[in-house]
Amino acid sequence: MEFKNVVFNAARDGKYHRLKMFLDNRPKEEIHMLVSTPTNGATPLVVASRNGHVEVVEYLITKCGADIEQVGSVIFDNETIEGAPALWCAAAAGHLAIVKSLISHGACVNSTTKTNSTPLRAACFDGHYQIVEYLVEKGADIEIANRHGHTCLMIACYKGHLKIAKFLVEHNAQTNRKSVKGNTALHDCAESGSLEILKLLLQHGAKMDIDSYGMTPLLAAAVTGHTAVAEYLISLSSCSRKEKIDALELLGATYVDKKRDMKGALDLWKRAMEERTQFPFVKKLVLPHSVPAYNNAVEVDSVEKLDKLICDPDEMRMQALLVRERILGPAHPDTSYYIRYRGAVYADTDNFERCIGLWMYALDMQQKILEPLNPMTHSSLVSFAELFSFMMSDTWANRRRCGPSVAFYDIQCVFHKALKEIEAALNHMKKMQPAEREFNNFHRTLVIVMHLIGLLCRLEPHLSIEEKENLKRSVYKLVKLGPRGCNGLTPLHLACLRESSSLGRYPVCTFPSPEVVELLLEVGASPNIVDNDGNTPLHITALNKPSAHRIFKMLLNYGGHLDACNAKGETALNLTHSIALLDVFPVRHLTLKCLAARVINKQDLPFKELIPLNLVDFVLSH
Repeated sequence: MEFKNVVFNAARDGKYHRLKMFLDNRPKEEIHMLVSTPTNGATPLVVASRNGHVEVVEYLITKCGADIEQVGSVIFDNETIEGAPALWCAAAAGHLAIVKSLISHGACVNSTTKTNSTPLRAACFDGHYQIVEYLVEKGADIEIANRHGHTCLMIACYKGHLKIAKFLVEHNAQTNRKSVKGNTALHDCAESGSLEILKLLLQHGAKMDIDSYGMTPLLAAAVTGHTAVAEYLISLSSCSRKEKIDALELLGATYVDKKRDMKGALDLWKRAMEERTQFPFVKKLVLPHSVPAYNNAVEVDSVEKLDKLICDPDEMRMQALLVRERILGPAHPDTSYYIRYRGAVYADTDNFERCIGLWMYALDMQQKILEPLNPMTHSSLVSFAELFSFMMSDTWANRRRCGPSVAFYDIQCVFHKALKEIEAALNHMKKMQPAEREFNNFHRTLVIVMHLIGLLCRLEPHLSIEEKENLKRSVYKLVKLGPRGCNGLTPLHLACLRESSSLGRYPVCTFPSPEVVELLLEVGASPNIVDNDGNTPLHITALNKPSAHRIFKMLLNYGGHLDACNAKGETALNLTHSIALLDVFPVRHLTLKCLAARVINKQDLPFKELIPLNLVDFVLSH
């Protein structure tokens, strides 16, 4: 291990002479092992290529026989790139000499990372023009896209590298190729504000197509606030009247929420209104319903009403949300993003009622449109949990003059929406093969549910009898659904697990939580249910500090088996740090039934055919 670190550190730091002195006289087999074994995810050749040490690279290849196609994990812009070959690392970092060296020694010019990114795409990303030229000269395929379908031309357009984009187009790069989500290089130009590249693409036959969200490059420029690009596209004869009006209105909404330029927004909306006045056949399709979350605002329909908006900034912000939802539709990520953003702004000014109303509306929108366990829905649920936690904290209580900190109804409503997400995910997973099921996102959502229960438990002393019954019914529904997170952890396991405390950027609830455990047990959660390792909630609790004695005793009082064995043959009693500190008398919790099961297991008797089927699992657990 020490020798491996010496070689890795020398390669990383470019200590050629130290590396040479250390390896020159070692056996061939040992050298091969030292230059092939990864340290921190990368081999010496990969890290030397990443850091630009050409002399080290040459030595490792020619004298040490390092496999030139070795891959490793490297960091670029605080992002870990998995499965990166040495050539990809050198191209991404802009080390032309190393690129030439690796290719001269036979490196595959189209080798890819785990995400199917090629060395050429890596060079296009950071604008290394000379490397792009050299790689193409050596046969690099300019049309190999990464796993998202983004080509070299697309990334050059998005990053604004005009010279590289021009080079690729001149080498017949496909200007109208689409990514997995349907966007083209023109969309990337519009989103990044690269007007000169956009003009170049149009000159080479690029078409104004739509992506999977129905967005044209013009709308993409409007929603990102790139006015110069939007104005240029509007000026083209191919731009229809409706496209022009939609773009101006959407750009105005962006001026309100992103640029905070109210006057600029009004000017754009007036231009759109004037276009509609001159061409009344371009009808304005308003939202078919009023939105309480928007304070029941409706879109204005005259220049006079527009002029009055300058005196009411809050009304202008609602207009921006209405415009965006009408033009982009609920499926576009920016629609719910800006609703949530506006809610967060209200929260920052202690207007929690408006914040909760907007966030509820956004969450409903996400759950109607998105697939279960979508990261955007997950983010909304986490934000709610953090908001409610803050509202119930001493920090807010000290600033609040009167009234309840947070309403039971609001938390309960979000809890029901989280349950809906869990139920939809369970139904979705039933249709999948076990090997295809992905539990990490499900686990994270289940942890959010546990925090919401924890917040509801904090309110319990102040709840009415009816509210308490509603709470129990909701938690009972969770238990009946039988959800399991990573490693088969149930809600009761999670309530006993210290790691459940981790949720987002801000603390919400602390686990293990006696209140959550008691509520789950009260509505019927089994204290003897096991995870994939055979651990009961008692096993999980026993691994915590002695301060968890309240939960330990609670589980025993609800029928937890102190002598039930996990997959390793350990009982909760074996795992307990100190039974004396737990204030538990084991004999009181060992029944004759338990002792009989242990004897049967110990004697290795063929009992399965001799006892009722419902007792087999009980005996096996002992």
